[in-house]
Amino acid sequence: QVQLVESGGGLVQAGGSLRLSCSASGRTFENYVMGWFRQAPGKEREFVARVMRSGGSTYYPDSVKGRFTISRDNAKNTVYLQMNSLKPEDTAVYYCAASLNLYPSSRYQYPYWGQGTQVTVSS
Repeated sequence: QVQLVESGGGLVQAGGSLRLSCSASGRTFENYVMGWFRQAPGKEREFVARVMRSGGSTYYPDSVKGRFTISRDNAKNTVYLQMNSLKPEDTAVYYCAASLNLYPSSRYQYPYWGQGTQVTVSS
């Protein structure tokens, strides 16, 4: 089992940048595929980014591709989400999640979640 704690959220102007971090407990962090999701008020939780166990492969939806970058440091048990060129529509609570599935294809295949960190982008 793994426990996740996000940090780095805050208020930023449109066009600005933020870097989120997610620290994981346990000694088997490298066995987990890590993902970032977000949930805006009144909307469903949506996928934002995924990084495979070694960190060599990443995946993004079109809505954030080219603006967001996910990375991980297995030595520090930490996954990051660098967010650039932020837009007001990026405003949401951001969650990191962990999965032992090799290729998790939906949020339902991530059994471990952090508590979330708020990101607010002002126009």
